Amino acid sequence: MGKPKVLITGASKGLGLAMAKKLNNDYCLILHASKAENITEFTDGNYILAADLSNPEELKEFCKQVKNEHGDDLYAVINNAGMSLDKPLTFQPEKDIDTMIAVNLKAPIMISKTVAKIFGLKGKGVIINVSSCVAETGNAFQSVYAATKAGLIAFSKSLAKEVGILYHNHQIRILSISPGFIQTPMTDAIPETEKEKYLKMIPAQRFGNADEIAETVAFLISDKASYINGSNIDINGGLF
Repeated sequence: MGKPKVLITGASKGLGLAMAKKLNNDYCLILHASKAENITEFTDGNYILAADLSNPEELKEFCKQVKNEHGDDLYAVINNAGMSLDKPLTFQPEKDIDTMIAVNLKAPIMISKTVAKIFGLKGKGVIINVSSCVAETGNAFQSVYAATKAGLIAFSKSLAKEVGILYHNHQIRILSISPGFIQTPMTDAIPETEKEKYLKMIPAQRFGNADEIAETVAFLISDKASYINGSNIDINGGLF
């Protein structure tokens, strides 16, 4: 039997790329990006699945591929893909709202629906949904983004309870994580004045790095975390 498979969405950069780097030695990876050419690392021995998760038809086909091509060996799913289109809600185009809801919330729900059936048959598996600190704090000009990330936390907690009712003697876990201010290409675009404001709010007195998130994820999908279920894990340097 080969290595158990772990699906990481949004694996081409930032947190997803750091997770792939951390998990590459111990797992066979299924790496997702909107375009296959966006993934240039960790391609040997792993799988690439490309899909625009904001497109309903591509999302449907993506879920079908995961089930048909990788279901037998699938062990964990990390719903990491996400996007933020920052703007005051009163000026936010409906298209942007629909896109954020599709990528940040609907896609993880549909992927989780697919793999929950797989894990139910096997009696084991882990789903980690990547939320954000703004799901709990809120943030100006990120109303829709924050709403989608808050939805992921509620979704994860609820699905964990459902699984507990549907399956007996199972080892299926559903979690969410809420990274704080982590240095990634997404946060690099934030103006320095805003970064200074955030830094004053963090007791650790520094921003996090993607490797710290990847280390946490590696622990959470391992058997060492077998009693952590239905929880949201804050990784934010004490931001609150």
